[in-house]
Amino acid sequence: MLMIVPLNSLKPGERGIVVNLQGGPGFRNRLLGMGITPGAVVQVIEVYNPGPLIISVSGTRFAIGRGMASRIIVRKL
Repeated sequence: MLMIVPLNSLKPGERGIVVNLQGGPGFRNRLLGMGITPGAVVQVIEVYNPGPLIISVSGTRFAIGRGMASRIIVRKL
């Protein structure tokens, strides 16, 4: 069964493949600059409550806000 969910619903240690970026050109370009593109594998490293998510993409770690993470749609692995 395919689980298509927003990135912010993943727990630390879980991974997903990016399937969609829900936002305008500025949002998409910012994510593309970080390597978060459709087809990229993203792993959630840590979740701070309240606060950002620490994610890993291609071996690089980023902190992203919950609002941004909610607009990154992934297929859970």
